[in-house]
Amino acid sequence: MKKIIGILLIFAAILAGCSKEPTPQERFTEYIALWNQQKFDKMYVYLSTDAKQKISQKAFTNRYQKIYKDLQITDLKIDFKKPKDNKQAKEDTAAYTFSAKMNSIAGEIQFSHQAHLKKEEKDKQTNWYVDWDSAFIFPKLMDGDTVGITTTAPERGEIFDRNGNGLAVNGQVYEVGVIPGKLGAQKDQMIQQLSTLLKLSPDQINTALGASWVKPDLFVPLKKVSMQDSELIAQLIKLEPVQTKKVGARIYPYTEAAAHLIGYVGPITADELAKLKGKGYMSNDIIGKRGLEQVYDRELRGTSGVKVTIKKKAGGEEVLAEKPVVNGKQLKLTIDVNLQVKLFNELSGEAGSSAAMNPITGDMLALVSSPSFDPNQAALGYSSEEWKALQDNPQQPLTTRFKQAYAPGSVMKPITASIGLESKAITPEQSVAITSPKWQKDASWGGYFVTRVHESNPVNLEKALVFSDNIYFAQAALKIGKDTFVAGLKNFGFDSEFVYPFPLETSKIGTLGSEIALADSGYGQGQIQMSIVHLMAAYTPFVNGGNMIKPVLLMDDQKSQVLKPSLVSSGNAALISGILRKVVGDPSGTAHAADIPGYPLSGKTGTAEIKQKQGQTGTENGWFIAYNTNLMIAMMVENVQGRGGSQVPVTKVRDVFAQVK
Repeated sequence: MKKIIGILLIFAAILAGCSKEPTPQERFTEYIALWNQQKFDKMYVYLSTDAKQKISQKAFTNRYQKIYKDLQITDLKIDFKKPKDNKQAKEDTAAYTFSAKMNSIAGEIQFSHQAHLKKEEKDKQTNWYVDWDSAFIFPKLMDGDTVGITTTAPERGEIFDRNGNGLAVNGQVYEVGVIPGKLGAQKDQMIQQLSTLLKLSPDQINTALGASWVKPDLFVPLKKVSMQDSELIAQLIKLEPVQTKKVGARIYPYTEAAAHLIGYVGPITADELAKLKGKGYMSNDIIGKRGLEQVYDRELRGTSGVKVTIKKKAGGEEVLAEKPVVNGKQLKLTIDVNLQVKLFNELSGEAGSSAAMNPITGDMLALVSSPSFDPNQAALGYSSEEWKALQDNPQQPLTTRFKQAYAPGSVMKPITASIGLESKAITPEQSVAITSPKWQKDASWGGYFVTRVHESNPVNLEKALVFSDNIYFAQAALKIGKDTFVAGLKNFGFDSEFVYPFPLETSKIGTLGSEIALADSGYGQGQIQMSIVHLMAAYTPFVNGGNMIKPVLLMDDQKSQVLKPSLVSSGNAALISGILRKVVGDPSGTAHAADIPGYPLSGKTGTAEIKQKQGQTGTENGWFIAYNTNLMIAMMVENVQGRGGSQVPVTKVRDVFAQVK
């Protein structure tokens, strides 16, 4: 009998253990775990009957979600140190202190709060429930209070050239709008006039006038207009309902001349906001859209000041978190805007690009793309018709040509010469017998020939550069050999990302899959492509005793500028530079038209043919790069066929040197 009683007691103990109700600290621990996971709908299940009578599950969940989303809450950490005993709990109630820590749009928020739990019977089961109120979200947040966010926009950092001239500055424009109550009986006619003058559709104007906040006597903004557009402003203010006011705006004083380099700003789009999620951007932000405004947007924009407050139902407010405004950083470029404007004007709307730099220091003095667009109008907003006209323009004014890689043509030849001399595949004295205006290695080339313009025989390195002999450099590339030639080009920076503040296309070698491709690459055709900035860097060894200099765009980046020390031996660099002086100075040189008496220049011309295959009619891009010890200028002009080829940029570059000498 004793044995049976013992077994029954053990069984009763097991049953008692299985039916043991949770402790209040265990229940609150579960609640905290759900909170840290932001599972607000499941948290509601843990609320007491009194709490549920004050707020529905939907309202509870939505309130948490909205506040956390609006405040951009991250790194949420709710901490509850579970006590070792249950001394804090009474028979039907318990109280525990928890701490909360999180990051918000206005910085870190942290607080401690006391939670009260009640023992309740629900569905014939007894358990512990949280006696929740709004103070669980934030201690000072009471029922009926709201959370408010106010922002203070930072002042965007301005962009200057090397001499302190403003390239992107903070100025003012006119904001044009109407007083709806003054539109009167002629409303439709007035809207049509405004549509024509402001280049807005009637629907756009009516949408603005139909906004929920609009009242008859309130100013309704429609469009921002440059203060320089005096004729348009005069027409607008003649209309009785129209009013204007001055507002802050980004101004680009040098308009089209620096548009591609500097870029412009505009309102952030929904797509941009999604891509920049978590980086501090908000739906009402103005951001860089292209150029350096876009590349350095985070530095230029600064950080908005944000204040999160609890607006009390009874009036007044409590500050929950506050982050001070930090204005954007200024950007100072090595650019000389006066030279920038001269080069832009010299291109005269031609499709092409130009760049200038100091070949000793690497300071970039100009980066020009033509044709261009007005960044002021872009920032204020092009009409859909204006935007379409820019996109459909066959000269592609929106294309940033100085960042793109193009076939260099004969400006490639000094690079090939450098690789050939360094590898000893060619020597300066060696003459090559070339007896015809066209050449092929042998019959295996089929109908393909390399052609030249200036006939000379025999041809050494000097004549080949002065007369720009394609056949000589095709043969030189074959003598160098594919592997050595590719290695040499890679030393010059081909096929590797060119580290530069403004993103540039990578200069490419191509496949060199045949002897013809190798031969063509020797004189800058084939699949060889390079950007104008890379071209200038590749010519710096001829000024610096063989060292390749790093191009610099930011004044703060003026440190060690040697990108590739001893890329070319000092002797070979001096040899090639001496010949490039003759390309300009010798009456037979292809760039003699650039010769300026008393102002010696060295340089090289190039005409790159753009066509699918030999024998076809294609287009030509004309190149010219010229330099002395203080200034190097390169220019590429598209579609120079039938207009003198490379002589088009030769004349333009000479005219700029003549202005600055």
